Order: sequence, then structure tokens, then C-alpha cells
Amino acid sequence: CEILTMSKNMRLLGGASSADVEQRRLFSECILGVGDGEIRDDNDNDLELKIPSDLLISNSGDPLASIVESTYPQLLQNMNDITYFQNRAILAPKNSIVNIINDYMLDLIPGEEKTYLSYDTPLTQNVDSQTVDDVHTPEFLNTISMSGLPNHKLRLKVGVPVMLLRNLNNKLGLCNGTRLIITRLGKRALEGKIISRSNIRDQVFIPRFSLTPSDVRIPFKFQRRQFPIMIYFAMTINKSRGQSLKHVGIYLPSPVFSHGQLYVAISRVTSRKGLKILIIDDDGEDTIKTSNVVYKEVFH
Repeated sequence: CEILTMSKNMRLLGGASSADVEQRRLFSECILGVGDGEIRDDNDNDLELKIPSDLLISNSGDPLASIVESTYPQLLQNMNDITYFQNRAILAPKNSIVNIINDYMLDLIPGEEKTYLSYDTPLTQNVDSQTVDDVHTPEFLNTISMSGLPNHKLRLKVGVPVMLLRNLNNKLGLCNGTRLIITRLGKRALEGKIISRSNIRDQVFIPRFSLTPSDVRIPFKFQRRQFPIMIYFAMTINKSRGQSLKHVGIYLPSPVFSHGQLYVAISRVTSRKGLKILIIDDDGEDTIKTSNVVYKEVFH
């Protein structure tokens, strides 16, 4: 067989003008260097990467405020602009960090808030049908949060951007990763306007679904009935795969932890000027270095 390799970064170089094609080519090579682990200091696996000063966000004492102001400037003035939310997002390595950012930004949005709670049930049956399952109780299942599964507690407001977590209707453009703006909060369904892919500005309805997590690390099965969405101000780096954005803010209060994760984060952006990074050390101070996990044996 013949091995084919990609030679052009279409996200960066596709449609680039002759004036900035050289700058984008150099940025593309820098991204590839991060992905291959060539930009490095010493270690084999956990590489220390020094971030250029023009890509860093200065921490003003409140890191959440700093990353939000950099990625979403003049947020309240642009709430009715679809393109504003189409082209930007904050990326973080863990769900717990993403939830903190989304809750922080939701509190900034004016308007009435509505909370939707999921209905969680175990799918494993006890041998003795008379025995109560006192391990996988609803209270315990409610605490489970993972990628690809909506949270038990879903706080929403009209005008908030969200992302679908499941394929609902390909013909209507309702696929995993589709982004929408919430336009109405109903009791049994949500109304939203699509802001990504081919069905932009279409009005759609999102019902509740019974979802079963596919993560094999969970030693039991359970079912969560909830709207299959997550707030989209921030998302995990893994969830951002396939996205192309003009403005990306990478928030790293803890370092990346899996192979190629930092490469995925910085390669979501379509130009160098649209990328900003805020790195926080163990003492809560901003720093210019972060980890880049690359396992070289993957390439052989």
C-alpha cells in the first residue's frame, strides 16, 4: 500500500491571502512541531513548552474574568449577534474546569434562569428483586459527570449558546457537535436557532432523551433522561475536535494529561492572532510554561 500524508493545513492556509500566507505557514509549522513533540526542552513524555508572549493572557488577579474578557469581549453587547458565538470558544482540559467557566458566564447573562434536572436510573437488576439497590441510588447517579453526557443539573437562559451531544436528526442538521442559540425554554422541549454547519438560522426543537453513557471505565450501566446539550461558552479540548474557530482562549489551571491534547487545542484556531492562552501554576499565579504530552512511540 502507499502511505499518504497531509502536507497543507487547510484550517490555516485555506483561503489565506498572499499577504499573510507566509505568517500562517510558519504558525502551521509551529503547530505541527507541538504535535510531533519537536518543540521541547528535555523530557521524553511530559514536555515543558514555553508559550510566546504574544499568545499569553495576562492574569489580572481573577483568571476567570481574564480568560472570559479575552475570548468574549463585550459579551452583553453582542448577545444578539449569531456570528459572535459561531467563531469563538474557551477550551480547557477537564469537564470540571469547563463547568466552572460556563457557570461563571451564565451568571453574567441577564434574564430569567430555568433549571432542568435529569431523571437517573440504574440499568442493572438485583438478583433478589426484593432487595433495594442502595449503591446506585439516584443521588449517587446524579453526581456523575463525564464527556458526552449532559449534566444532571442544567441551568439555561434565553440567548445562551449550547452544543448538541447526540445525533438527533441529520436532515435537520441536528448532529453531535451542532451549535445552537436558545430562543425559548419550554417544560418538555427547548427551542433553538442553529448557528453552525449547513442549517444556520433554522429554528428547531430539542426534546429530552434517555441517554446511556458509553464510557467503558464505568463498571455499571445507568440511564439519564435529560436534554442532550451542554452550554457552549467553554468546552473540553477533546470535545473541540473537528471545530474551526476564529477566536480560541485556552485556559490551563491544570496541565493537559493525554497525548496530543495541547496540539488539538491550538490547532482549532484559523489564525495565530485568534489564539490566546492563560496558564495558572499551583500557586494560582500565571506562568509562561505548560506541559505537552507526546508519546513518540505512537508515530512509529
